[in-house]
Amino acid sequence: MDRISAELVPRSKDSLSSELAAVGDRFARLDTVNLPDLERFPLRSWDACALARPRFARAIPHLRALDVDLAELGLWTHRLEARALDTVIVVRGDPPQRPGRLVHPTTSVELITALRAAVPELRIYAALDPYRRPLRVELEDAHAKLEAGADGFFTQPYFDLRLMEIWADAVGEGTDVYWGVSPVTRAASRRYWETKNGVVFPRGFDLGLAANQAFGREALAFARARGHGVYFMPIREDPVVYLEGVLDDAD
Repeated sequence: MDRISAELVPRSKDSLSSELAAVGDRFARLDTVNLPDLERFPLRSWDACALARPRFARAIPHLRALDVDLAELGLWTHRLEARALDTVIVVRGDPPQRPGRLVHPTTSVELITALRAAVPELRIYAALDPYRRPLRVELEDAHAKLEAGADGFFTQPYFDLRLMEIWADAVGEGTDVYWGVSPVTRAASRRYWETKNGVVFPRGFDLGLAANQAFGREALAFARARGHGVYFMPIREDPVVYLEGVLDDAD
């Protein structure tokens, strides 16, 4: 059975509810959504997941380590329990854009360790980013997250199957991975990924929607062959239009 998630941006309750309904009604094989926690929007990821639960079997919030004071971890575990959320994705989080916003020195490894001790049954995914650091450094950090109690990884989006193969070998057989896939159909979006995230696109990368959908199908087949999952992140595209060309046409 395919393991497929969609990452939707929780801009507001109304916009998210509309996207959840559209995606949930259209794609029966998509039973999971993961929802980031973005500073610039007022809707927090755990509250966004509460909106998603009536339509999806699993809704996964992102927890930003820099937002968490470990001395007040009970506040965070209560938020999960109150919304019946049994899975999280732990990310470090980007520095705040608003001056004076309170952040903490908590690392992803520290938060994973604390959550594992506090809620042993919680399923915890960590972030994996193949671009911003050398492979050896990122891989050492990935192993530290697994040793701290992470169950697996949600990766940054990939745009090249060859890089996915390298990282599949690096993390090792038996590691639970959800591979990220995001359509890039505009030159400005490509520049964003290159400058913000350090992505090196493969030679001849095609910005066309059809080409991006074809890559989505290839990534899904890649993950399926390894017993892994995929999450699709259609940031700038209509999620239904994009996913129709991926899930409807997938083998």
